[in-house]
Amino acid sequence: MSSAIQWVIKAFEELTPHELYSIIRLRNEVFVVEQQCIFQDADNKDQESYHLMYCQDDQLIAYCRLLPPGLAYNEMSIGRVVSSPAARRTGAGRELISMAIEQCYKYFGRGPIRIGAQLYLKKFYASFGFVETGEVYLEDGIEHVEMVL
Repeated sequence: MSSAIQWVIKAFEELTPHELYSIIRLRNEVFVVEQQCIFQDADNKDQESYHLMYCQDDQLIAYCRLLPPGLAYNEMSIGRVVSSPAARRTGAGRELISMAIEQCYKYFGRGPIRIGAQLYLKKFYASFGFVETGEVYLEDGIEHVEMVL
């Protein structure tokens, strides 16, 4: 029996309350609880971003937001990349980043994409062509590095 996979991308004002709740819940589950990171997730960037949701059997299993140029960086950006612990090592993360890159180009045009990657994921992002562009820095107690595709 195969499971139903669904991609959904919406601007903030198009999100249903249930979709927004699922996004917040997944971000909190991973960033706050699992990574034990106390930070202000509501950063006033969601309202100007597109929200890419990867659902399986009507459950959100992976998510990221696509930020237009000038919101987080001069370049367009992919942020708040997260996969459910249950979806890890299934390829969902790879599919999410591939789709995110494709959707960035669709919504914002061809151009560089800058991310602030958690350092331990540097090789993962490099496999998509992202290149490290700066020094390692701490963000909310977690080592990060800026990378550009």
